[in-house]
Amino acid sequence: MRNLSAVLSRRWDRAPAPRTGRTQRAAAPRSWILDPSGDWYYWWLSAMVLPVMYNWIVIVCRSCFAELQEQHTVLWLSLDCLSDALYLLDIAVHLHTGFLEEGILVQDRAQIRRRYLRSASFPWDVVSVLPTNLLYLHLGPAVPAVRANRFLRVPRLFEAFDRRETRTAHPYAFRIAKLMLYVFVTIHWNGCLYFALSTYLGLGADDWVYPNASRPGFARPLRQYLHSFYISTLILTTVGDTPEPQREEEFLFMTAGFLLAVLGFATIMGSMSSVIANMNAADAAFYPDHGPVQQYLQAHGVGGRLLRRVAGWHQHLRAHRKLVGEQAVLRHLPSRLRAEVAASVHLPALRKVSLFQSCERGVLEALVLKLRPQVFSPGEFVCRTGDVGREMYFIREGRLAVVAADGVTQLAILGEGLYFGEISLINIRGNRSGNRRTANIQSIGYSDLFCLSKEDLTEVLAEFPSARALMEAKGREILLRMDKLDVHAEAAAVAAAEEAEQRVQALEVALEELQTRVARLLAQLESSAFKLALRIGRLESRAQQRRLARDRAPARDQGPTRLQGPDGGRGPEGAQGPTRVRGPTGVQDPMRAQGPTRVQGPNGVQGPTDVQGPTRVQGSTRVQGPNGVQGPTGVQDPMRAQGPTRVQGPTGVRGPTGVRGTTRVQGPTDAQGTTRVQGPMGMQGPTGVRGPAGVQGPTRGQGPTGVRGTRRRGPRR
Repeated sequence: MRNLSAVLSRRWDRAPAPRTGRTQRAAAPRSWILDPSGDWYYWWLSAMVLPVMYNWIVIVCRSCFAELQEQHTVLWLSLDCLSDALYLLDIAVHLHTGFLEEGILVQDRAQIRRRYLRSASFPWDVVSVLPTNLLYLHLGPAVPAVRANRFLRVPRLFEAFDRRETRTAHPYAFRIAKLMLYVFVTIHWNGCLYFALSTYLGLGADDWVYPNASRPGFARPLRQYLHSFYISTLILTTVGDTPEPQREEEFLFMTAGFLLAVLGFATIMGSMSSVIANMNAADAAFYPDHGPVQQYLQAHGVGGRLLRRVAGWHQHLRAHRKLVGEQAVLRHLPSRLRAEVAASVHLPALRKVSLFQSCERGVLEALVLKLRPQVFSPGEFVCRTGDVGREMYFIREGRLAVVAADGVTQLAILGEGLYFGEISLINIRGNRSGNRRTANIQSIGYSDLFCLSKEDLTEVLAEFPSARALMEAKGREILLRMDKLDVHAEAAAVAAAEEAEQRVQALEVALEELQTRVARLLAQLESSAFKLALRIGRLESRAQQRRLARDRAPARDQGPTRLQGPDGGRGPEGAQGPTRVRGPTGVQDPMRAQGPTRVQGPNGVQGPTDVQGPTRVQGSTRVQGPNGVQGPTGVQDPMRAQGPTRVQGPTGVRGPTGVRGTTRVQGPTDAQGTTRVQGPMGMQGPTGVRGPAGVQGPTRGQGPTGVRGTRRRGPRR
């Protein structure tokens, strides 16, 4: 097979390599590399329909009707040779038809040849061109069935039908014709087999087989074929009225025909009905149905002339195949291709408008996608004087009349290719008519117009600012020629616009300054907050350090447990130690540290009183001399530091001899209580008692006979 393909393609292999660009397209026929989507390949497929259909229809007919083969042997042999030549040429076309790879047409002959030789269709193509005609030398030309291998080229027929269906302007009609062809071929084959079976069983042997050729008129080949075709149609359509079979072969043939009718014909007829239904659905999708509108008008009692106008409008659309929804037709195309299709249809009419003549092609291509077709019936007004202008119109087909206020007098006639209403689409300052219509436009007959709305034009011009400026300048020139432009009003409007623009710019500058000030204030606020956070952090750190230092101090400071005289004996009887020691009256620490309440000598000598420390520093609970003499009480520090619980003299007598007060009483931060308390023999008074800020009591308190009171110190900061 590879040798055969090499021989067939040897001539074209000598062709020069394909070139690129425009030269490649011009040299495509000479290089014999066909595009599978091009015209050359399409027309070749259309030509291949003929030999395939010839073999499928004629070979079976010649095989079953022997007289037909004998009468035209030379003709059939010539057609057979021509068919075989086309089959061989089709293989060569296959070897020189490019294919798409990643969307790019491959034109390399080696790749094309390799792909075709490895394809599934290549073996069948080779088998279909095998020279089976050589069997005529042994069997004779009366056996055309040796060409049955030519039936294997039928996929080429289906491919040609598919290509034709995508290119035809009437795809539904083509589908119906294709299904009818399949029905005809099926009946043709069944009729030929019926006559062959009748010949095998004997012509005229019974009522079911074909009548004997001896009967007048039944010997002609045309009569034989038509009779067989008729019987085949009766069998496959199952309409009945067929001769009753008599033999087993006849029963088998009838059964096979009925099964083919049930399965094959049902499928074909179902496909045909589906095609017709889809065709009606497509018409309903593209053309509006007047049934619902008619029912609506009848339900509300509207009839007469208006109902006839509505019905006539719908009939006009269907009769002349006019679409009112072109967007629905083109919605499946890519955006760029849809723009090109719309431009090819509407761009010539759009270029005639003087307002759009200075616009670039991109603006026009965007505008043609916004055009909407409208059909106006006879006597219908397109617009009236004073109406708000929201659209402009292009006359595609028909005639319109500019009528006076009476609605009868015609002032002008507008024909195909003209337009009106373009000034109302652009807001031009100084336009005396504003956006109001200045004329009555009435349709004389059925008129096809294209409508461009103001919203669509604004949407397009938003993307093309330069085109908008050009169109405004063009519209201003048109208004000046028509004497409908108020120059003073335009200048005032321009001045007002400039003033408004200046105000806007001033507001923008003020807004920028305000934003700058706000940003500066925010920065200062952030800086102040950061500094405040640092100070709070330092204060918390100091407070934490003080709290830790306070926690390290002893939880409870205790005073002396026992007061003794100089020799360890008790003081003289009646000698009374200091009962209460107080700091200076009215001196108070922030935390109210209180020193000793009262200090009393042995003979009623008192020390300084009412000296208060920070937090009521209390000395010993009870200090008692020899005869009920009490020491300083009520001196308390923050941790409840207590003085001695019992004071004794040298010999068990509680007196002032050698009476010693609390050793050290501290306040909240080094607040000291009384340092030393002595009895009458050298007893000292409270000395160095300090308040919260260095407040001291009397330096030295002395009794009557040199007896000194106890010496106390208040809290020290």
